[in-house]
Amino acid sequence: MSDPSVLIAGASIAGPALAYWLGRSGWRTTVLERAPALRRGGQNVDLRGAGLQVVRRMGLEERLRAVRRAEFGLEFVGPAGQVIARFPVGDSSALSLTAELEVMRGDLTELLVEATAATAEYRFGDRITAVRQEDDAALVSFAQAPPERFDLVVAADGIGSTTRRLVCGDRPVVRSLGVEATWATIPRADGDSDWWQLFHAPGGSISLRPDPYGTTSVVITRTLARGDRPEAGERRAPAQQRAVLRRTFSGAGWQTDRVLDALQDVEELYAVEVGQVSAPRWSRGSVVPLGDAACCPSPITGMGTTLAVVGAYVLAGEITSRTALPDGLAGYERIMRPWVERVQKLPPGVPRIANSTSRAGVALLRSVVRAAGTPSGRWVSDRLRRSSPADEPFELPRYAGLDSP
Repeated sequence: MSDPSVLIAGASIAGPALAYWLGRSGWRTTVLERAPALRRGGQNVDLRGAGLQVVRRMGLEERLRAVRRAEFGLEFVGPAGQVIARFPVGDSSALSLTAELEVMRGDLTELLVEATAATAEYRFGDRITAVRQEDDAALVSFAQAPPERFDLVVAADGIGSTTRRLVCGDRPVVRSLGVEATWATIPRADGDSDWWQLFHAPGGSISLRPDPYGTTSVVITRTLARGDRPEAGERRAPAQQRAVLRRTFSGAGWQTDRVLDALQDVEELYAVEVGQVSAPRWSRGSVVPLGDAACCPSPITGMGTTLAVVGAYVLAGEITSRTALPDGLAGYERIMRPWVERVQKLPPGVPRIANSTSRAGVALLRSVVRAAGTPSGRWVSDRLRRSSPADEPFELPRYAGLDSP
């Protein structure tokens, strides 16, 4: 294709990462974001294994490490603040959840957008309303702008992708894991630790993590009961979400009441039902999903960002190294899908086993965690971690057109 064009829906991580590689290959790249400006907020994201390799090939690793989140590791705490078990960074245990490189989502997004500023056009405050296949291209209609033709359209707009839905309807399945997660940032208190602290109570969990800005990141997970879910496509208003969390966790112990009180002053309260995306195929005509829109593994795996940046690299490499676009799209799916399917396999009972609704279930979970923190427990956990399909190494391809200076 001569001077090919691509429209990427979504300016979070997968979209700008793809814009980097396609812009480097000479594509006319447009990134569309429905928000009025770049979303710089958000919580921590992990980069592991092949994801780190991609960042190195982009020449961004050093800059990311300069803004990485620094924490000592993970502490499980009880209702009086007592440490039940501690898993430092680098611990081989399966419960050592702090990744080799963790940064704030907004920092990674901002760095990717900055790296693509000279090769990509960013449009904010608009969205795709229709996509029609015409010969070897797609005619795209927008809410605000006149229609345009693109050789390729990429849906990189998250697990609830509206672009994917326009093209594929309900064929990609979003499977709920029965848990809702709420993310927020609250003021740091004098007693806040440099450890990631995780507390379980009947109904879910609350965790506090240090961030690089002098504030504290909060993640609250809550088990969903029947009739407890918002209607499809809808979200609770912040006041409604605060009330739901207070009913679940008020008086549960540790720092739950301090967190609930602090949420009253939080404007950006983001809540989502945790799920995974599976699709029978990843492309249709000139349209292809990427990142969470294609294969969200859920935040539980800690692999969403890695899949996004690796998927962007492989997609760009496949379509720029082949003569026909359909061959490139097929190659992208052939390489990525087996790894994605392994990553998406969760241990039996996860995540509900960590979000028990009963006191007995929480007590049992604490006993298991306490045992896992002993030397013998760490040995068993290490063996389990090594046998996990998600931890199998992924052989990252090399593409001469992308990797050359």
